[in-house]
Amino acid sequence: MLKKIKPIWFIPLGLALAIGIYFLPPVHDRLATRVDLLRTRIVYFFKPPSEAVFQPGEQNPLTIETALVTARAELALTLTPQATATLRPGPTPTATITSTPLPASVILPGVVYVDQHNRWNYCGPANLTMALNFLGWKGDRDDVARVVKPGSGDKSKSFIEQGLPDKNVMPYELVDFVNEETEYRALLRYGGDLNLVKRLLAAGFPVIVEKGYYEADYTGKIDWLGHYLFTTGYDDARGGFIVQDAYLKPGKDLLSKYKDYQDGWRSFNYLFMVVYPPEREAELNTLLGTWSDERWAAQHALELAEKEITTLKGNDLFFAWFNKGTSHVALQEYVDASTAYDKAFSLYAIWDIKIANRPFRMMWYQTGPYFAYFYSQRYQDVINLADTTLNDTISTPSLEESLLWRGRAYYQIGNTQAAVDDYRATLKIHVNWLPAVQALQELGLQP
Repeated sequence: MLKKIKPIWFIPLGLALAIGIYFLPPVHDRLATRVDLLRTRIVYFFKPPSEAVFQPGEQNPLTIETALVTARAELALTLTPQATATLRPGPTPTATITSTPLPASVILPGVVYVDQHNRWNYCGPANLTMALNFLGWKGDRDDVARVVKPGSGDKSKSFIEQGLPDKNVMPYELVDFVNEETEYRALLRYGGDLNLVKRLLAAGFPVIVEKGYYEADYTGKIDWLGHYLFTTGYDDARGGFIVQDAYLKPGKDLLSKYKDYQDGWRSFNYLFMVVYPPEREAELNTLLGTWSDERWAAQHALELAEKEITTLKGNDLFFAWFNKGTSHVALQEYVDASTAYDKAFSLYAIWDIKIANRPFRMMWYQTGPYFAYFYSQRYQDVINLADTTLNDTISTPSLEESLLWRGRAYYQIGNTQAAVDDYRATLKIHVNWLPAVQALQELGLQP
């Protein structure tokens, strides 16, 4: 006769069974993101990220020679991948792009919708997959993610769990994936406008834009988030673009009103990406006209920002000043960029939180202030901004760009060990990431 198990043993046995089931790969992959989300909500409850405010230090007059600024700007391009580092110059731009009237409606055929569901921080891979699939590429969103967000490289974890801490894929990473991992080509520019997007669509070139949007969080407060959006058509009669939103359910063939589209696009300095077959490069450059020159595009974006600074008000003014800084960075005008970012952060501090929470994720997606402050020799501002971003706006310090720039600033002020620690921390988020590998090698260390 079997001996009866006492009821008290059911508790540890049940816990052991639950833990065992949780760590089964199919179950763990589905629950890991939910566990991470729960942890984030707990952290944010006790430490609301929207309340964190970075205060730039007082800027001292600089005596850096122009040659030194240029040399350090070139060093930045060498050490940190940027979209502009991989772009190829187009033909000499002309002011007139085309005189052909645009149709009132364009809907590109053959678009295959790809969502980011059941994954975490997969907006970039999903949107790029749609753009590449449109051209005939046979890969999927995981094929993109394995390259652009490979995670820690810990083979004891599933691929999905490894990439979980990487909160964002930068635009240059998407561009580099296309140019280095596929037979197709990609470019990105700042300073786009609605008519340009229409011209590209009318010629058969879908467009990826990076934009911000507001939505209610789990507490009912309005939060700002960054998002990629695949644009595949427009309809003037309905007053908007046809977009594929990888996040929403349903997200296929949605209408984004022109004003809403532009308002969200402003948050990212009107950045756009085009993925195209190499044999159509000359045609694309002709359509882009002056935008085919990346420096012209950055200068144009700067002029747009300066115009919007005079016309916008309220919270939108923060984005205009931030865009001014970003445009100066693209032009390698770092001191001017620092001044613009100083103003942007001062507006961030007085953000009207009755309308929405502060956009605390801004530095998750855009790293221009690090360039500006670092190359203006404001190393403590780099460190303070990274500290605020890593310690106060995110549940775990898992932004490789912030860690990298803080490490560089630590090294400049003589704290080499702190720099090494930050460089190594980046590789736990993004294994074999070239800027961190190079930074360690320059110190005579192995990654």
